[in-house]
Amino acid sequence: MVDVLVDVLVVGAGPAGLALAARLAAAGAGRVAVLEREPEAGGMPRHLHHGGFGRPPRPWLRGPEYARRAAEAAVAAGAAVRTGVTATGWAGPLSLDTTSPAGLERIRARAVVLATGARERPRSARLVPGSRPQGVLTTGELLQSVHRYGLSVGRRAVVVGAEPVARHAVGTLRRAGTDVVAMVTELPRAAAVPGVPLLTATAVDGLRGRGRLTGVAVRHRDGRSGVLACDTVVFTGDWIPDHELARRGGVPLDPGTRGPCVDASFRTSVPGVFAVGNALHGIERAATAAGEGAAAAAPVLAHLAGAPWPEPGPPLEVRPPLLWVTPNRVTGPGTAGRPLLLRSGEPMTCPVVTVSQDGRLLWRRRITGPVSPSRSLRLPPGWTTRVDRSGGPVVVAIG
Repeated sequence: MVDVLVDVLVVGAGPAGLALAARLAAAGAGRVAVLEREPEAGGMPRHLHHGGFGRPPRPWLRGPEYARRAAEAAVAAGAAVRTGVTATGWAGPLSLDTTSPAGLERIRARAVVLATGARERPRSARLVPGSRPQGVLTTGELLQSVHRYGLSVGRRAVVVGAEPVARHAVGTLRRAGTDVVAMVTELPRAAAVPGVPLLTATAVDGLRGRGRLTGVAVRHRDGRSGVLACDTVVFTGDWIPDHELARRGGVPLDPGTRGPCVDASFRTSVPGVFAVGNALHGIERAATAAGEGAAAAAPVLAHLAGAPWPEPGPPLEVRPPLLWVTPNRVTGPGTAGRPLLLRSGEPMTCPVVTVSQDGRLLWRRRITGPVSPSRSLRLPPGWTTRVDRSGGPVVVAIG
């Protein structure tokens, strides 16, 4: 096994990891290495052929070009971006074992940043009964089948989900010549795609067919049921952080996000280990992930310069119908005033969000307009200065 020494090891070459690596290398952080297990850098945008990437969104900038530019920027700044390399486990607090076609390596670093992104939960994890017929896909499998391999995915499809990624799946299916017969969501209301029937408050009850999918059994909340005839079903939107490496390293996970617990400077409770991007909270826009990566450069540089690692601080918790908040630890003021991200599990209109600790109200504000489960709210961080660092959990709630 070969020993390699670096200053910063970034695991994951998606928007967050590449933006961080570019910023660190340009700032003179020393040897910055980025590992990516896929054959190409760029993350999920490599498979997203719609426009609107970048900040501000550029209608002409499509995902593959956005990913290519991000990778080139990191390399031009001086970072070493290595693809086809998988981190298999930890050999110490700041040391990772890796494997690649070149063999086994042990990479030791002064700081490790987890930018491992998010993944979709497959049909089996969603506990949808039925056999295992062909034609059952996740969004990622659909995008790779169509855009990377040029495969035909079927003639009639049902898309399970109604969030933005589901609408992109509809567009991909249509471009591949597939008729989308319905979108199905358990939400009570959602935005429809023109020309596609939308079934709200409806769950997938099972799959029909053996060699090939022949239909999807659905059940409405009021008890009505039926079968949608199709040869393809695409499960979308159920994203969770890719947190296995964090778990193996003993990095505590937040029960809401299911990603590493971090403070506003992207520090975990393990000294020297940071986490950024969709590894923290499931799927967000590429621009959001890249923004987090760029913002994490300052605290990583501070750590390299000898800044002390803070105590974990009180946790941030949410109450239903809220699902999660990130960052989810309070150790000090927010990084450059960056807002907190808050996600609801239900659509709402003009809710009042409160933040309290030990019965003491820290912040209260009415959110104007609708709130969607597919979009995060942004909370200003000013109230974090009023948190008692030795007090109990900080609770974010509606009411």
